[in-house]
Amino acid sequence: MNLPYVAPAAQLPVMSIAEVEAFLDREFPQIHHGGRTYSIEALAPLAATVRCAYHERHLRPGGTISGPTIMALADLALYVAILSSIGPVALAVTTNLSLNFLRKPAQRALLAECRLLKLGKRLAVGEVAIRSEGENELVAHATGTYSIPPRGEK
Repeated sequence: MNLPYVAPAAQLPVMSIAEVEAFLDREFPQIHHGGRTYSIEALAPLAATVRCAYHERHLRPGGTISGPTIMALADLALYVAILSSIGPVALAVTTNLSLNFLRKPAQRALLAECRLLKLGKRLAVGEVAIRSEGENELVAHATGTYSIPPRGEK
């Protein structure tokens, strides 16, 4: 996904990749059950790229990467883009996630490129483009909304 939009300086990421990963490790250690699967590839103003490593445990019958794996990646990419923009807020939660499966992904890592379309005080809305590593064609496209708790509720 090309990200031509450049946010004002006030919207630069407030957390680094290392800070977001440390937060996820501390608050959500279960995402690494079975081994480290997810890594943050890049952060930009109102955007993030998250990688899901390929593993056979992600396959479903027919040899395709499962829907739940792709949905988890889309949801995590949204969460990472939000965290990097507002700081460590564990209680920000998904209120909507809509995903379109576009083509069978290759049996390799997936990359999710998220762009926040709106980042307000209480709601964040974004879109996520998911590709098989090394390919240009989308395998899935998601849109999602997160509810952000009032400041002071972490």
